Amino acid sequence: MRVYISENAFIDLLLSSAEVYKKECLGFLLGYRLEDRFIVEHAFTVQTANRKHKGVIYNTKNHKKIEPILSRLDKLQIVGDFHSHTQFGSTKGLPIPSQEDIREMIQGHVYLIVAINNNQKTMPWGENRDGTISGSVGEFFFKISAYFLNGVSSNGTSSVKRARIHCPFPPGFKQ
Repeated sequence: MRVYISENAFIDLLLSSAEVYKKECLGFLLGYRLEDRFIVEHAFTVQTANRKHKGVIYNTKNHKKIEPILSRLDKLQIVGDFHSHTQFGSTKGLPIPSQEDIREMIQGHVYLIVAINNNQKTMPWGENRDGTISGSVGEFFFKISAYFLNGVSSNGTSSVKRARIHCPFPPGFKQ
């Protein structure tokens, strides 16, 4: 499985994560799914989320307000969500789903985790061998991963797989 992230969605992921740094952000991914890939065209932040250092809670009653707008979109639909894992003290944020993240996953959706940490040294943006993308901007270092449910394992639990991310670089930043 591959995930293609547009430049607009990419910038939204970074801005959403940086704006509330030290607390987690949460948002939805708009795009479409093909047989072997997700195309993410837009990412929008859930502004009413209850943010914490280690977690974010979404109030589903607020989703009802945007449902009429989403239903009118011709080609785009919610294909998943994103949230950040932030540095807390010396503990680095990692782009790995927690058990709670996994429990919240839905079959047929993709989930992006944006690890955001204090920048130690400037790193160019690029795709990594493990399927993630990473790089630095200003005072932050970001590493983004994508996950999806890949059926059910033999013991009845959901099998989580990492998807490979592709994103245009450089993503609109001044050099």
